[in-house]
Formats: sequence, structure tokens, C-alpha cells
Amino acid sequence: MEFQAKWIQTSENTGDVCPVFRKEWSGTGKIVKGELYMTALGVYEARLNGTRVSDYVLAPGWTAYEKRLQYQKYDITGLLQEKNELEVTVGRGWFSSQMPGWMMSEDRIRRAARPRGIWGEIHLHSEDGSEQVIATDDSWLWGMSEIRFSEIYDGETVDAQFVNDVWKNTAILDWPVDILIPQEGEIIREMERVSAKSVLTTPSGETVVDFGQEVTGYAEFTVDAEAGDEVRILHGEVLDQNGNFYNDNYRSAKAEISYTCRAGLQTYHPRLTFFGFRYLKLDKFPGEVKPEQFTAIVVYSDIRRTGTLRCGDPQVNQLFSNIFWGQKGNFLDVPTDCPQRDERLGWTGDAQVFAKTASYNYDVEKFFRKWLHDMAADRRADGGIGQVIPDYLPEGEPSAAWGDAAVICPWQIYLTYGSRDVLTEQFASMKKWVDYITASTTTEYLWTGGTHFGDWLGLDAPSGSYRGSSREDFIATAFYAHSTELVIKAGKVIGEDVTRYEALYENIVKTFRKTFPVYTTQTEHVLAAHFGLAENPQKTADDLAAMVERDGSRIMTGFVGTPYILHVLSEYGHTDLAYTLFLRRAYPSWLFSVEQGATTIWEHWDGIMENGEFWSTDMNSFNHYAYGSVADWVYEKAAGICLPEDAPGFTRVKIQPMPDKRLGWLEASIDTRNGKISSRWTYIGDRVRYEITTEVPAVIVIDGSETAVEAGTYTFWGRNTSLL
Repeated sequence: MEFQAKWIQTSENTGDVCPVFRKEWSGTGKIVKGELYMTALGVYEARLNGTRVSDYVLAPGWTAYEKRLQYQKYDITGLLQEKNELEVTVGRGWFSSQMPGWMMSEDRIRRAARPRGIWGEIHLHSEDGSEQVIATDDSWLWGMSEIRFSEIYDGETVDAQFVNDVWKNTAILDWPVDILIPQEGEIIREMERVSAKSVLTTPSGETVVDFGQEVTGYAEFTVDAEAGDEVRILHGEVLDQNGNFYNDNYRSAKAEISYTCRAGLQTYHPRLTFFGFRYLKLDKFPGEVKPEQFTAIVVYSDIRRTGTLRCGDPQVNQLFSNIFWGQKGNFLDVPTDCPQRDERLGWTGDAQVFAKTASYNYDVEKFFRKWLHDMAADRRADGGIGQVIPDYLPEGEPSAAWGDAAVICPWQIYLTYGSRDVLTEQFASMKKWVDYITASTTTEYLWTGGTHFGDWLGLDAPSGSYRGSSREDFIATAFYAHSTELVIKAGKVIGEDVTRYEALYENIVKTFRKTFPVYTTQTEHVLAAHFGLAENPQKTADDLAAMVERDGSRIMTGFVGTPYILHVLSEYGHTDLAYTLFLRRAYPSWLFSVEQGATTIWEHWDGIMENGEFWSTDMNSFNHYAYGSVADWVYEKAAGICLPEDAPGFTRVKIQPMPDKRLGWLEASIDTRNGKISSRWTYIGDRVRYEITTEVPAVIVIDGSETAVEAGTYTFWGRNTSLL
């Protein structure tokens, strides 16, 4: 489609104030259809005749802006009048905010200085077939908005009394238009509303609103005020051990709402930013405070829920809830690490460990494919993949298990949804990542000499280290092998010649086994077995089980080992021990945070320690989804819904539940591309009843006995397979 629009900007620097762009026109003839094409450098909200043109918030979303910028198309027919006024307010958003907040760099300074502006066209179709196009140019006007400040980390400042009465001509902005692409990802919407649970007075006398659930989005409040009354609200995830408001873990992010009231009853929520929070501290708020004055508006990408998990243990059900909420809170156009502190970046390592769980919980094919397009766009010249995508940390070295997202994520999206297109789109990036490792290593057929995150936050880390005790060259080489193997598999699916990679893989495995004959940590055992690198995987798994038991039946793994440890134990005959780890209440465990009142997944096993103190202030998120990857073990092993690699998209399924009496009962379901699959088992005395419903052909395995079935509902009785 040929567009006439030009990029426009304000003719003067507006400082922190969010500008509003304006265009007026009168109807000519009978308009039968109106369309608006719009995007911005920043985030924008467009209103036609006072009404928002869409429920899309934080448009145009977050992409590798200098290479790919989405524009949106809106049907505005129902909003048109004889006289029309379009206003577009623009905030910094992800485009020119001070990201990342914890470090200053040349790239951050460059990005923060980027101009705000808009590009768009109004298309008016008349009943006689003619079309009028009103495109952005220097005839559009701009003025100051009531939003005096808006930024991703620091929040929003609004003067509700402000009315702009000065409009000036815009200026043409020299910015490329060849980077524009139609909307590609899921739109970001206000998906849910959570009412305030209570208003607290803390021991230190603070007024705090508690929503009872950590969310990502913004708070809406209603207040009856005098003109000039002030509202000042701070956001927090947790209370401290004394019950006082706490948000030191937000680091430099102010996460603040500042609102100057007009006279009378008014309702407000931020429009161009978002927060991660459960609690609001009301530093200033006129009048008596009641819970019904506050609602948390939950904002995330419009992904459809496809998975369910329920069981007989209330705390495990809370864990399941935390996993789903953690995904919603961090799937806001980009799979981020956390939604609250001065970070909120698309960390590749977090995304790849959670991709399987994410794709079972929700339909994320469109979401991931858009993000992977940004990964390909931000791929470095040598094939390296940045630590975050979009790459706001270009100074950082590519790391094993992080850059491997370029291979692992496309492969998982292909497996879950069955579309070969994602592999075709990403195959060049997949190969180039493996080629990058091959070219940059200091030892042929291993990955040595790199800078890595290791087994990030592994509990066996030496004092003062975040990286665990697993050898970084071991981890890097294991992922080198794994990514090479997936390149081979992907190439065969789409008909590419992968002979070179087959030879490479064979040499990596051979060299790995020679170089690393002994495994020294839980994570090293896990990777060797799970990636098929151990010469004797059964012995490796047995040794892992013995090590776990010597460690007091405690998990010692970090970001790299945790996603796979229960899988390895279950696959090699140690399901009882896998359940022991899964159901452990004491630190370290998945349920320890539940015991501490968590409503999302924590970054650290001990974000709040056993003595009630915080792990730290410098890196302590209480909404970090990575450890929620345990859910894919629940789907695949505990409930037994197994996706064969030769049946992508769940064209058929293997269902092999692994029950444990300690749970009482478990039910899981996945609404797949080819039909819904559910598996439920229940202990009734010393026997187990299995209830399986499948809309695709299945092989059901109960107590080692296989039954091939077509779509339908089936009930089986099995012996007590719990070892307790």
C-alpha cells in the first residue's frame, strides 16, 4: 500500500510534557467508511471526537524500532461526525525511556535522545467510491497535554486542571518510513480488573492499598476532590517483615503516580505507562480512603488461555496460579524478566526456559513469532544474539543458554503449534547462532573462552557469585550441542541440507564426552542426561538422584538446570524424588514462596528469606516467571500429556500419567491446534482412576500397558503407583 504520510514532531522541545498532535476536518459528502493508520515514536493514545479509537494500550508496542516499527489500522467509521477532531498523545514508552535503568551507556544515552513523533493517515471512503486521505504533514497542530510526565520506569504525572489553548504547527521529522510494518504481534489490552482487597494502616502509619494479587498494569482510582488537591501513589510488590510498605527492590524506578485534581468526582488511571505491583502506598490522597475507590487494571498481550492445572493440594494450586499470573505479568508485547524495577527487558534466557510452559498455558504463537522477528532483526553481524531482545544491552556479550533462545524458541513454537513457517522464518538465525559459537570458541568442538551467565542463581554458587558452581564451559558446550541438534531437526523439517551440522554435532558430542567425563553438580548431571550427551544417561540420572538426596532432597540448580531436573528424574525412574522436590515446602522449593504468601513466581528461591528478611535490594523481583517452567513437567510427566516430536501441533498425543498419592488428584488440559486434551488421575484407596479425554488420536500408557485410541473419553483403573 502506498502511503502519503510524513513523520511529524513538535516544533519546540516539550521537555517532560507529553505532546498531543491534532487534526480537524469536516465531513464532505456521505462517508461510508473511515480508517485510521497510525504509529508513533514512543507510545500513543489516539482519540477521535473525544473517544479512544481502540482498546489497544501502549501502542504501537515494542519492537526493534530502528528496523521494525508496527503501525496500526483502526476502523473509525462509527466515531465520525460532521466536524471531526483527532488527537494523538505521545509518551516516551520503550522508545526513548532511560532503559536500562541500572547502568549508563552510550546506547542508552542515544536512545533516550530519540525524538517523539507520529505518522499516520485518515482514509475516508464516500458512497460514490471516492477516497479522501488526510496524512500527517506540517499542517497538523501540536500542543501540551495534561500528562506532564510519563516514563516506563518512573510513572506518570498529570494535571487534571490543565487545558491547552495554544496550538502550533508541527515540523516534519526526518525518520525512515521503510521500517514500517503492519501490526504483527498480539495487541496489548486491559485484560482483567482486580478490586482492592483492603486498605491497611501499616505499623509506621502509612496508608496502603492491597489488591491481594501482584499484577502488571496500572491502578485506577476515584476521588472526590477540591481543585488543586494532590494524589501521590507509590507501587510495591511486598510488605517488609514488620508489615510496612517496601519497594527498595525497584531500584531506581520511581514507579509513581502524581495527580493534581480538578474539582469534583473524578476517576483516573495512567495512560502511557505501566507498573508491576500488589500494593499502593498513598503518600497523598484527599478524603477518607476506601477499598472500593481502587481497581487494578491488568494489562498484557491479548493471548488466549489454553492450559489448565488443578490438583488436590491448595498450596500447589496457588503455585499454579502464580505461574499463570507470572506469565501474564511478563507477556506484555515482549517476554520480559520482570514488570516492576528499572529493567523490564526481553531477556532471552528467561524466554527460552519458559517457552514450553508458556505455549501450553496460552496461545503464544503470534506473540513469539513477532518477538523472534525482532530477534532476527537485532541479530549481530557475526550471528551473535544479545542478552535481551530488543537489544537494549548491545555492550553485553552473547551467553550460552541465553543466545540459544534463537534456536530453542522457534523449535518449541513449531512443536506446540505445528506451523513450519516459524522454522522457515528463523532458520537463518538458528544456523548463524551455531556458526557464531563455532567461530568464536577457543577450542574446536567445545564452547570455551566466552563470557556467560552460567547456571544463573544456582544455589551451589560460591560465596559472592550469582553463577552457580557448574562449569561455564560445560554449560556452554552442552547448549552448543543442543542448538546444533535442533538446527539439524529443523532443517530436516523444512528440507534444508544440514549435512555440515550433522558432522559438527557428532564431533561436539564426542569432544564433550572426552572433555567432561565426570559431572560435578546437579545441573551438570541434568544437562548431560537431558541433552543426550551422557554416554550412560541412566547412570547419570541415578547419580543425580543420589546427589539430590545427599543434598537433603533439595534443589541446588539455577536458571539453567531447574527447567529440566524433574524431567530427568522422571524419565529415568525417579519420579518419587521428582515429586519430593516439587512438593517440598521448606526452602529451597517452589512452595516455599507460596508459604511466604507469593502470588507470582519469585526471581530467587529465597526472595524473602526464612528469617523474614529480603534476599537483597539490588536484584530481587517477586514477579519473575523463569522458575514457573516447572509447569511443563506437570503437564508432560505428572499429568502425562506428552507431545511426540513427529506429531507437531498435537496431531496425536501420548498420555502417560505419573501419579503420586501426596497430591491426591491432578487434572491438566491443553487446548491444542488440533483439539483439546485432558488428563485426570485420582487416588481412591490404593487404586488410581484415570480419566482421559482427547480430541486427537492417542496412545494411553497406564502401568506400562499401552492402548491406542481415537478421539473420545476413556476411564482406566491402575494399581497404586505411588512409592509412598
